[in-house]
Amino acid sequence: MEEERLATVVGKNIMRLRKMTSMTQLELADKLGYSDKSVSKWEQGNGIPDVRTLVQLAEFFNVSLDDLVHEHPEKPVMPKRTKRIRRLIIILLSVGLCWLTAVVCFTLGALISPDAPALWLAFLYAVPASAIVVLVFSCIWHYRHMRILSITVLIWTVLACIYLTVLAIIGPYPTLWLIFMIGIPLELLALFFFVWWKRTGGEK
Repeated sequence: MEEERLATVVGKNIMRLRKMTSMTQLELADKLGYSDKSVSKWEQGNGIPDVRTLVQLAEFFNVSLDDLVHEHPEKPVMPKRTKRIRRLIIILLSVGLCWLTAVVCFTLGALISPDAPALWLAFLYAVPASAIVVLVFSCIWHYRHMRILSITVLIWTVLACIYLTVLAIIGPYPTLWLIFMIGIPLELLALFFFVWWKRTGGEK
């Protein structure tokens, strides 16, 4: 009876962790070198993986062996579409906060010093700030394409901010456009890093 209870607990935990990572039984089986029928059997409580496989499962899901063999309160698994919508809303609200800050800075600047030059730069700086926010969330949630796009926007808008700030405050400078040359190696380095990171197993 104790072995049957343990098999049921382990099976539920495997199913819970698999669904949390939005994987199918076949995908998990491929990662472990088993068939999907074996994974299905474990999840139904009709068998327990051997110790080596349990260790492999714990490492794959980034949990301890105790997490696999002890009961946990059932938590509803959020559908993949709902999770994506919630994450998108979080990103949009965070980006909106950047623009709200820009509006506040512009308004306060206009009230305190109406004749201050280049107050509009507050809105320009909101663009790289928004890119940083998107970059952080895309790194947390492993959105590779969004990550590459946000780092690209960040590089070029930071350079644009520097260029336009100098123009607005100091005035025209003949060779100032050369600052954009810095963006080329930065862009290439960023793309190389993300390709290398993926190929070396940095993303799972």
